[in-house]
Amino acid sequence: MNAGARLLELARTSGAQSIAVVGTSKNAGKSADVAAICAALRQEGTLFGLCSAGRDGETYDVIDGGPKPRFFLYARTLLATAEVLLGAGAALEIVEETGERGALGPIVVARVSGAGYFEIAGPSSARALDRIARSLARRAEFVVIDGAIDRLAALRERGDAIVVAVGATAPTQSAAVDEIRALVERLRLPEPEADRAALRIEGGLTATHAERLAREGERRQVVVGDPTQIAFGGKTFLSLASRLVLRCERPLKPVACTVAPSGPEGRYDAKGFLRAVAAATGLPTFDVFAGEEITSAG
Repeated sequence: MNAGARLLELARTSGAQSIAVVGTSKNAGKSADVAAICAALRQEGTLFGLCSAGRDGETYDVIDGGPKPRFFLYARTLLATAEVLLGAGAALEIVEETGERGALGPIVVARVSGAGYFEIAGPSSARALDRIARSLARRAEFVVIDGAIDRLAALRERGDAIVVAVGATAPTQSAAVDEIRALVERLRLPEPEADRAALRIEGGLTATHAERLAREGERRQVVVGDPTQIAFGGKTFLSLASRLVLRCERPLKPVACTVAPSGPEGRYDAKGFLRAVAAATGLPTFDVFAGEEITSAG
């Protein structure tokens, strides 16, 4: 089973021409997912662009020093990255100076002129990430975004298909399943019902505010603009979502989950983790490392 090709198939079936991969935490397997998607696009001959909400593709993580999956890209591929990462003699041709900046300075769109490993680094804000993704979409047939939970706001107007990755980073496998279930449910909260009373929340909905509404017996729809405005997750979200009628004006589009059952912080039962995530989220779920897939009914 080619996980990258299957993730592309699910994205296109949803009507998307771009796919964003986000993780519930660090070491969730997100970069491996992105690498698999890029390899599948290359194999089918699709011209694609790649961008990131952070820094990815480096040999070792700049924060904890651990090894990271690298991005091997072929000629004609487009990528957005910090200009400082191009380096002398890099097989890249700058095609646009975006005017955006990230932690490493100005960001450019470049075209790969010779196959090799490349680093990508993104901007400091969700709006800038959205503008960069749109710029890539004007030049490419498909866009891949190595995303981040705190930049999901960039996706709310775009219609990207979203892949949610979860790794062996929680104290228990059950806790990790709760984390991804809560995130997926938050992303796909339904739109408000037009004929039902609603309490519209301006700005963010905090756990404290939501808990107060639940204690007071709020029965109206509690409506936020998009899922990023709900500032809590995990078991807190699952509990409050069962006590309030949460709705979202602009739901996002999760199409699949992936699992990384082992990592620097621990190891879960691989097949059990795969089955549990599929059952909890109702989404096709993949172990990209093992090349396995299961549906919620599997």
